[in-house]
Amino acid sequence: MTTHDFATLSLLGDSDLTVADGEEDIRGRTVKDKDGTEIGKVDDLLIDKDDRKVRLMRVESGGFLGMGETKVFIPIEAITMITDIDVWIDQSHDHVARESRYEPHLVTEQKYLGDMAY
Repeated sequence: MTTHDFATLSLLGDSDLTVADGEEDIRGRTVKDKDGTEIGKVDDLLIDKDDRKVRLMRVESGGFLGMGETKVFIPIEAITMITDIDVWIDQSHDHVARESRYEPHLVTEQKYLGDMAY
């Protein structure tokens, strides 16, 4: 991809695509930081529709009955281990808390995605 090409990212849940192997679908699993602190749950995956690759996971934390939750994007490259119930990442809870929050209108903006410091 050249610097002038931009990936089109879409939420997997909003697309007609699926994960090839259902056992590799990490949605609903608990995300833990490098020290084992729970960050939240994988709410959805952002896919590059052109390359058909998962690029980011959207992680939801906090809130009650769908209100007040916080959603952040974490690059797939941050994953260090996946179990049947957990997804471990190489960052701290504090680092993730400082990252950009999920804003639906920014999902496809290259500047927003390029600013992620992972």
